[in-house]
Amino acid sequence: MHMFSKEKKFFGGHGIVGAQVPIGTGLAFSNVYNKTDAISITYFGDGAANQGQVYESFNMASLWKLPVVYVVENNRYAMGTSVNRASAETDFSHRGLSFKIPGFQVDGMDVRAVKAAGDLAAEHCRSGEGPIILEMMTYRYRGHSMSDPAKYRTRDEVQKMRSESDPIEQVKKRLTGDHGMSEDEVKAIDKKVRDIVADAADFAQNDPEPDPSELWTDIYAEDIPQAAE
Repeated sequence: MHMFSKEKKFFGGHGIVGAQVPIGTGLAFSNVYNKTDAISITYFGDGAANQGQVYESFNMASLWKLPVVYVVENNRYAMGTSVNRASAETDFSHRGLSFKIPGFQVDGMDVRAVKAAGDLAAEHCRSGEGPIILEMMTYRYRGHSMSDPAKYRTRDEVQKMRSESDPIEQVKKRLTGDHGMSEDEVKAIDKKVRDIVADAADFAQNDPEPDPSELWTDIYAEDIPQAAE
């Protein structure tokens, strides 16, 4: 369920809402401790933004000027509640102000804006300025899960977002309009991407489970003698 790759320095997701924020902050601390040029990119949503551990992390990151980029993916509805009903401050880029952490909003549906904001944030961290917040303004078309019918919004709203702001469709329009790419060339790229996704899904579904003996890997337990009766 949660992807993890030590080799790729991807430290996965976590079932506890907001739990990845202190972990990401700790990874930023390890980068400073080990004197590397690496930074930590820590993602969480508008729903998780109200968790207390988020602000404990903000405080430590600011105090120690840790190289961490906090990316708030604001899809407007968290698990199913509008931000206007759940958050007193709905501009999440301002959530770090009391900790002296700068932040700004980004059009998360525009790959160009995301790239530019990412470059700026990375430079901010690597220059020793400490943490920064990027609020990515985005949207999810489906429910939070299979059990979410998403009745808290209208179909017209979803369709409007799909037709006007969908990031993939907007890229296609720029490629065929501004850059003169043919429809066949775009379809070829689309097929290549779909093949990569299909291969990854096939590997995930058919890769063998770890050997049961791996349950004991890196596990330490001390044998404590029981007290005499």
